[in-house]
Amino acid sequence: MSLRSTQSGGSDGVRQPHGLEWTLNGTQEFDLSRPVYSLTDAAEILAVNRSTLGWWLEGGERRGRYYGPVIRAEATGETSLTWPEFVEAGLLRQYRRKLRVRLHEIRSFVSALRDELGVAHPLAYAAPWVGEGRRLLVRFQELCELRGELRLIALVDGQPLLLPPADSFVKRVEWEGDQPVAWRPHADDASPVRCRPDRRFGRPAIAGISTSAIVEHLDGGETESEVADQFDLALASVRWAVAYETSRVAVHAA
Repeated sequence: MSLRSTQSGGSDGVRQPHGLEWTLNGTQEFDLSRPVYSLTDAAEILAVNRSTLGWWLEGGERRGRYYGPVIRAEATGETSLTWPEFVEAGLLRQYRRKLRVRLHEIRSFVSALRDELGVAHPLAYAAPWVGEGRRLLVRFQELCELRGELRLIALVDGQPLLLPPADSFVKRVEWEGDQPVAWRPHADDASPVRCRPDRRFGRPAIAGISTSAIVEHLDGGETESEVADQFDLALASVRWAVAYETSRVAVHAA
């Protein structure tokens, strides 16, 4: 698979994602500015409350005070999510799960990175996460006075190391160039389940087969071997699909 990204300038000077091109038996273009998920679907996959995700996207008023969005530069009224918005929400969910913090506190940090890098969704962009780019995160953490538990990076013996929420996020993302092309929804690092914007409408899948479809066939009485043969999957892949769907149900039931 080959991938090329193109970007166009917005009126505010921030480069807006334009598109990705995949070569898969020909050329297929995927527009990163196109909505991929409804708010409900994204919240389900990310395992966050729908209203919480809406707050990250659009901001809102609480106790007489207005809070701007975290993921978007400004509120748009759009309830669906693009692929970069979904990936950036994947980082915020790590904070929510591990630290239970109020994420409006990192808004100025995200905004500063957006201006510095000139991209609409800087945390869904590889540059800050690799090599010397991590030092940029360290610098902006200081400039924005991000308190300890909200920090992404720590300097250890002079080397920038990812802190747990950021490390968990980065391990879930697959990058090509500077762009995220897949996100792992399953907590298990070894899981082959992926969300990809160009396959199955971004739903969790293995080898292009949605995990929900695999489990539906099993629930219908087919054996694991029969489902594996039907979808041309390894038996292990069928079991990974079951493991993911089981964990997803458990998370939502908690």
